[in-house]
Amino acid sequence: MKLNTYTRLSGFYFFYFSLLGALVPYWSLYLKSFGFDAETIGGLMAILMASRIVAPNLWGWLADRTGQRIRIVRYGSFFTCLIFVLIFWQESALGIALVMLGFSFFWNAVLPQFEVLTLIHLGEKSELYSRIRLWGSIGFIVTVLAIGWLLDVIDIRWLPWLMLGLMLLIWLSSLFVQGKALTRHSDESGFMQQLLRPQIIAFFVICLLIQFSHGPYYTFYSVLMESLGYSRAEIGMLWAVGVIAEVIVFIYMHRLIGRFGLRRLMIGSLMLCVLRWLLIGLIPENQALMLFAQSLHAVSFGALHAIGIALVHHYFSPANHGQGQAMFSSVGFGVGGALGALCSGFLWESLGAAATFIVAAGAVSLAVLCATIWIKPENCANTNR
Repeated sequence: MKLNTYTRLSGFYFFYFSLLGALVPYWSLYLKSFGFDAETIGGLMAILMASRIVAPNLWGWLADRTGQRIRIVRYGSFFTCLIFVLIFWQESALGIALVMLGFSFFWNAVLPQFEVLTLIHLGEKSELYSRIRLWGSIGFIVTVLAIGWLLDVIDIRWLPWLMLGLMLLIWLSSLFVQGKALTRHSDESGFMQQLLRPQIIAFFVICLLIQFSHGPYYTFYSVLMESLGYSRAEIGMLWAVGVIAEVIVFIYMHRLIGRFGLRRLMIGSLMLCVLRWLLIGLIPENQALMLFAQSLHAVSFGALHAIGIALVHHYFSPANHGQGQAMFSSVGFGVGGALGALCSGFLWESLGAAATFIVAAGAVSLAVLCATIWIKPENCANTNR
């Protein structure tokens, strides 16, 4: 693959996940600045996830039907910027909710189709996916550290301006990525036959449980740390530690898959994810243990995400990769993430942080059981890597 193609793909991931580095750790603090309670914050954060239930499937179906993935990425990026501009006139929960719903509908259309584009560009060199995707993690690290430092100096109400700038960079970077014309169309009956296989149903249940367990983390981790006296710069550092660990995993992921296989890597990563949520829930005031817990982001997100992408590529035929990636996003990040954010809002208010993270650990324990029984990809490490 030519260097310029690698750079363009990597650049898009860099800016896309830079936006996540601004949104995920700090948006709940922005919402808190309006005086919203935990249930309202949880509900608003759930909107970002809930839009992934419909949007990726709609855009994935359209992309598989037309083959115009790059246009969907570009239009989705542009309308994300356009709708987000309205946030500067919103102060009520309803107004913020409507803007979040609008921009996230288009924003969530972008990544699943770009994942397919990346794998198409890589062709037989799909083992390079993790090395391109790691630039997204680097973007997250740079942004989460920079904004954490900035928000100790400037007011949290400046956050939307920083996010809008990153959205514009995402759109501009999409203009430099070339699309590849595809003549094939989606095979609806074939997609449903693949989707209804027990192993694939179990896979998507596991994806849902993983993202459900991340609900308290994405919604209230920064709020928890701030309540314990951590500065925003320190909170940014903790988020960055997790993503640095994720970068290391992405660098070596193709070797790990080749050595251990997807099944063993998935089960081991899920077990370490259980440990992570228990540490955050039970001992959040211990900074050394929090640094260790954040390093486990390497497996709870990094490894499990790469494994999920590989399994989708394995389970679904090329004609249905767009819908497969969309389903991966909508079931996991959409249904699972939305339920996790909503439930964490209710649990946080009534039972507190410890109980909320214990429930998250229980959800992943159930995912361990499902993976042990059903996830047995036949020669997947060799077929798709």
